[in-house]
Amino acid sequence: MTTTDRRTALAACAGLFAAGALTTGCGTKGATAHPAARPSASAPSPPRTPGVATVLTAPAPRRFPGRPVQIAHGPRDRPRVALTFHGQGDPTTARAILTEAERHGARVTVLAVGTWLDAHPELARRILDGGHDLGNHTQHHLDVNAMTEAEAYAEITDCARRLKRLTGSVGTWFRPSRAARASPLVERLAVRAGYPHVLSYDVDPLDFTSPGAPAVARSVLGAVRGGSVVSLHFGYADTVAALPAVLEELDRRGLRAVTTTELIG
Repeated sequence: MTTTDRRTALAACAGLFAAGALTTGCGTKGATAHPAARPSASAPSPPRTPGVATVLTAPAPRRFPGRPVQIAHGPRDRPRVALTFHGQGDPTTARAILTEAERHGARVTVLAVGTWLDAHPELARRILDGGHDLGNHTQHHLDVNAMTEAEAYAEITDCARRLKRLTGSVGTWFRPSRAARASPLVERLAVRAGYPHVLSYDVDPLDFTSPGAPAVARSVLGAVRGGSVVSLHFGYADTVAALPAVLEELDRRGLRAVTTTELIG
């Protein structure tokens, strides 16, 4: 990225801060729900035919023989990493992250919250058209591990139904909300809902705490290794601003950013 490009990206991020383009992350302490932001007027949704639902063809969940149900990283001997994003928040930041990733030839994994898909259904198309993975991050982004069996199963399957309606698939992955790992109960419920694996991660820069773009980049690059699964979030200007430096350094190290399906497979 040129100096001019960096300045342009940082200026755009400053605009996102000014617009209040922030949302809640997946931390287990002090997190509160945040209403979905309105779509950006500068990035209109694709045209739709009134009364006609547009269904995309999306990959179904895959079973990876020899891998545990709960996966936190891929093979360590491959020069690949997976950047995964919790799908919630202002769609402007989501589009900026997807565009920047694609500009670098990278593909990412988006774990979408069901209410976010309800508010911004066009983003399912945007994610899939970019060649990215799209998965399930529960319907309301609550502490799914603390729920009763019936409540937790509804959180998983309600989001799965949204994904199925929008894409023809329940999504390629399930990730629990407000937790790094699923409890044994939630793990079993995810399998029952059609997800052979639960996706965790081994690198967490805590970008949802808004520590600043340099801190996000340092945290990712200090911990990432071949096979790493990195937890990041849509909805945060720090993440948008940090992404170019992260992708450039991954390229310099010979680490290719791929979807989680590519990483594990």
